[in-house]
Amino acid sequence: MFASPLTDAAELRPLSPWHAEEFLAHLDRARTHIAPWVGASFVATDLESARRVLRRYAEKWAADAGGIWGIWAGGTLVGGVMFVSFDPVSGVAEAGCWLEPAAEGRGLVTRAATRIVDWAIRERGIHRVEWRTSVGNVRSVAVARRLGMRHEGTLREVVPGPAGRVDVEVWAVLAGQWSPTGGPRASA
Repeated sequence: MFASPLTDAAELRPLSPWHAEEFLAHLDRARTHIAPWVGASFVATDLESARRVLRRYAEKWAADAGGIWGIWAGGTLVGGVMFVSFDPVSGVAEAGCWLEPAAEGRGLVTRAATRIVDWAIRERGIHRVEWRTSVGNVRSVAVARRLGMRHEGTLREVVPGPAGRVDVEVWAVLAGQWSPTGGPRASA
């Protein structure tokens, strides 16, 4: 099993179906906070639905089509990052994240997202990594900016939400622009 340190007290690790109980406990702490920003199918409400979410990502990983990693701080699962989609043939992936309120403000998501984006571009040859977020999710937009992504546009009323259809901002970074320190890559 691999663990990648994010800080002295936090690490990034694969989130697997056998973590379902821990994942559900984490979602119980985060549910109200993340519900406006993530799909309803992600916010599991019982042990079986938590297993389904993690199995879906395990199947994506096995098919080379996505993946999910948890962020553990002080030994407790507090959030994570994922590739919602990952297509090595087209060279396009979509990254995402979530975090419970108690873990905010420590740079954990930015460090974790940097790690997976860097891996996708440098190790897997992904050309374009997208970041899609609901309009109004200022914390998610801030992560996209810190990753050096550019705002490419807004898809109007693209997904259904509890209060009606939701606009989604699309941010992206291209391999030639990527710098794991954030911001655009310096020109040679």
